[in-house]
Amino acid sequence: MAKPLGHKSYGSIPHLPGSRLGSGDHHCPEGQARIAIEQTRDAKDLVIVQEKLDGSNVGIAKLHGEIIPLVRSGHHASSSPYEQHHHFANWVQQRHKLFDAVLLEGERLCGEWLLQAHGTRYNLQNREPFVAFDLLYDRHERVVFAEFQSRLASSEIAIVPTVYVGPQALSIHDAMQLLSESHYGALDPVEGAIWRIERDSKVEFLVKYVRPDKVDGIYLPEVTGNGRTVWNYTALTV
Repeated sequence: MAKPLGHKSYGSIPHLPGSRLGSGDHHCPEGQARIAIEQTRDAKDLVIVQEKLDGSNVGIAKLHGEIIPLVRSGHHASSSPYEQHHHFANWVQQRHKLFDAVLLEGERLCGEWLLQAHGTRYNLQNREPFVAFDLLYDRHERVVFAEFQSRLASSEIAIVPTVYVGPQALSIHDAMQLLSESHYGALDPVEGAIWRIERDSKVEFLVKYVRPDKVDGIYLPEVTGNGRTVWNYTALTV
């Protein structure tokens, strides 16, 4: 099946020094790491740090007036071989009016789909299984954080927890101290954090940190080999 957008829904975020690299991952340039975790350039830099959630990267696009659920590769969620993505496609379809009201033509809202446990279990009681972290347009341009928040403020869409916003850099140690407990119901240790650097009303770059002892996909049946899917919802009422 062709990709509705003609490209990936979401790219990869480079890692900060000391972050655990997965297959195909890479570190960020030294200059970006310095701005994010050591010293910003000047007062024009804005540093935003958010909890890194551990789910499946998905998106909701508005294309030619149609609301389309996507997996990270850019394919329609309903074409995925994984059950969790079929639940996501149904979840989006049930909220068509909501996403039609939030999104402008050509935009897509990206986030984490937490219905199935990957390497972290979550208590999603009274929480949404989809948690947004980016609003994109023109292929991979990002809406700035303030606009992202204001656009979603009046909706029922959850936003990835933010633990710091300011003109100063935030060290990895301080970020993980702020995330000693999850702000979104993680039952296992928080996976890490994401730094978003904005300047002159533009998102300049994103970098991330993943705990060195983090093991990917420890609850996935294709990893455990036991054939058991671990759902973060006790019942599939999505």
